Amino acid sequence: MNNSIHVLNGDSTAQIFNHTTLSGEVVVFNEMLCEGLLKEDVGSDSFFKSRYEFFEKEFQIDKLTYFDKSIKPLIRLEDGSSYKEVVLWFEYDLFCQINMLAVCTYLLKNYRKDNNYFLVCVGNKKEESTLQTLSHYSSDEFTELYQHKVKLTKNDLLFAQECWKVFVRNNKEEIKKFNFKISHKFSYLQKAIHQHLERFPKNNGLNQIENKILNIINSGNFTLSQLIKKLINWQWNETVYGFGDVQYIRYFKNLNKYFEIKGTKYYLNEKGKSVITK
Repeated sequence: MNNSIHVLNGDSTAQIFNHTTLSGEVVVFNEMLCEGLLKEDVGSDSFFKSRYEFFEKEFQIDKLTYFDKSIKPLIRLEDGSSYKEVVLWFEYDLFCQINMLAVCTYLLKNYRKDNNYFLVCVGNKKEESTLQTLSHYSSDEFTELYQHKVKLTKNDLLFAQECWKVFVRNNKEEIKKFNFKISHKFSYLQKAIHQHLERFPKNNGLNQIENKILNIINSGNFTLSQLIKKLINWQWNETVYGFGDVQYIRYFKNLNKYFEIKGTKYYLNEKGKSVITK
């Protein structure tokens, strides 16, 4: 029996983890469950069908690639008899927090009393003024993070499942009323959910990210790479979205009726100029 299985939030975390002295198997959960159609029953056929259809349509990722990157890691968590402990490694942002809820929900589905479940979730760090991701830590510091991991009880997993279901239903008023702070184990969840609420449409029909994109375009003559860089800087300093280039490029595609491209530079058209004044 392997002593541990570590569920990592991404490939960059895996690169650091592989240089630690920590033992156990490693799986990387590659998903972005904060985006696209979701089903409550994590790991079901309907859940995976909705997800690979989303990735195929939006990112041209085929079913086989999705299976290897996202389904296989979850399948390895099905048989808990192979491990003594399951350790989740996630971060403070919306991207990570929703993936974390889904994995917790899946673990509950396959819950075993003889397993120990733990969470390593980073954000606040002593002597740092900004929230920190796992990539800010060295391999030696990963060992220290592991030593301070938080034990997740069955009640914690049940709470995570309840939070997941609220998120999947995606009703703004229900989300606003729900207390995501009931369990102190998930200390960054409420802030991430507050950020998600900013993705509901404002008075002009666009959400916070969409409005920010149009306002950045309107502020100067920028290429797509320059616009993405400005969005990432804004995200890092003012939000907890945790998105990457891929997510923001998708937003640009969905906003193409508001701008035009001349050469390599982006400019608002009349429709774009009118909507940001509302």
